[in-house]
Amino acid sequence: MQEFVFEVDAAGAGMRIDLFLAEKRKEQSRSYLQKLLKEGAVKLWPGTAACGPKQGEGPEGGEAARTVRSNYKLRAGDRVGLVLPEPAELELAPHPMKLEILYEDSDVILVNKPKGMVVHPAAGHSDDTLVNGLLYHCQGNLSGINGVLRPGIVHRIDKDTTGVLIACKNDNAHHCLAKQLKEHSVTRRYQAIVHGVIREEEGCIDAPIGRNEKDRLKMAVNERCGKHAVTHYRVRERFKEYTFIECRLETGRTHQIRVHMASIGHPLLGDTLYGPAKPPQKLKGQTLHAAVLGFVHPTTGAYMEFEAPLPAYFEELLEKLRRH
Repeated sequence: MQEFVFEVDAAGAGMRIDLFLAEKRKEQSRSYLQKLLKEGAVKLWPGTAACGPKQGEGPEGGEAARTVRSNYKLRAGDRVGLVLPEPAELELAPHPMKLEILYEDSDVILVNKPKGMVVHPAAGHSDDTLVNGLLYHCQGNLSGINGVLRPGIVHRIDKDTTGVLIACKNDNAHHCLAKQLKEHSVTRRYQAIVHGVIREEEGCIDAPIGRNEKDRLKMAVNERCGKHAVTHYRVRERFKEYTFIECRLETGRTHQIRVHMASIGHPLLGDTLYGPAKPPQKLKGQTLHAAVLGFVHPTTGAYMEFEAPLPAYFEELLEKLRRH
């Protein structure tokens, strides 16, 4: 259990308490903080007392602590206490699963992840993830660096993104691959269909990515507190209202291609988070495919590169766009 106390200054005065906490605790989503507010895990001490609250008491000379709703408007001098409960332990069980394995040895395994599959357990997905299938296939032999819920996982791709993903079977391989990712030496090429017709043949988007300050469930180009992010893109094929592109990542931020392409007016087709709320073509999720992954093998030192073919739905969509 973690406990925090925040004092509201002039800049925080007038803010809703849930938004204030979302700013202070960027690691937690706003919806989770609202849940904690409902459960009474957030306390408010009104007033401007100089002394901090003692355990179980309000600030010395101030009013006693009370619970408030998510829409409570803070005043300068208020103190907000937050108690984060210990995360509930999830039972991570191996499950037999049909995996399309592109390559496997004693150090690494590369799979072609299908659309709709979550990479590792999270809320609502505890036993139907790629990790569950890898645990079964690898008989539990996966690196433990990322904890019990993400064994073997060095990088992730979104639920509705398809394509190449690598997992590590031991900690040495994990350290080596994580270092390559940090140094941006891993080759990562994606294919996507975006809204609109891109006129230039290629381009580069160099814009920092961080949490969307108005919607904590989204990422955004964030000049104030975003992290360095670079995406190179080139046109593969143009259609009447869409463009088929290939993207090469220099960095690997959350939703990087989706955010960057949307930021220049070309959101991914099917992406309801960063594009139109009702996607055409009756698509479920963004048209994004991790086509190529290249890296230096952690044991042999040889450069290896693997490619996953476009999924059937993607090929069919391209043919449909060509006909029209």
